[in-house]
Amino acid sequence: MIIAIDGPAASGKGTLGKRLAEHFGLSHLDTGLLYRAVAKAVLDAGRELSDRDYAAQAATRIDPKHFSAALKSHAIGEAASVVSAYPAVRDALFKLQQDFAATPPGAVLDGRDIGTVICPQADVKIFVTASPEARARRRYLELCGQGQDVTETAILDDILRRDERDRSRAVAPLIAADDATMLDTTHLDVEAAFAAALKLVEQRVSPRG
Repeated sequence: MIIAIDGPAASGKGTLGKRLAEHFGLSHLDTGLLYRAVAKAVLDAGRELSDRDYAAQAATRIDPKHFSAALKSHAIGEAASVVSAYPAVRDALFKLQQDFAATPPGAVLDGRDIGTVICPQADVKIFVTASPEARARRRYLELCGQGQDVTETAILDDILRRDERDRSRAVAPLIAADDATMLDTTHLDVEAAFAAALKLVEQRVSPRG
């Protein structure tokens, strides 16, 4: 079984992906970390984020088994939004994601183009969303909990910019698949969002056993 979860930054898709994977005994891949790892590799090498060739080369060397907590920083998230718009980077990571999804007994992948590009054949597709303000609040609390010095206003501004970049990029823009089910988590806590997502999955797969 393949479950594709898409949505904008801080919508809660990563948490849902992890919880659903644990519930069904499937592997989980936060595909956003792939692009964060590329961005970090570019910055660590002293290159500019505008260096598309180096970013594409870095993408061929990404190994999800060696991801670090440093990828979760706000700065790396912003940088990832830049390199993820490069077609060569997306091409380099395409097969890695498809291979992950195809490994038995299946997987849960969350990102921005899973249901539309990476796994259009997924058994279940969920598009998770929430208001920009709710997403900014969640990210603010998360980063404060990590000891990062951030402001909620700055995070909201960044989220709005990232939303625009993700929606307007030429390759694999952020859109819901035609057969995806929408899940608005604006007014849901983690447990309520998980219960809603679990119900959606069970509704889609139970008729087929």
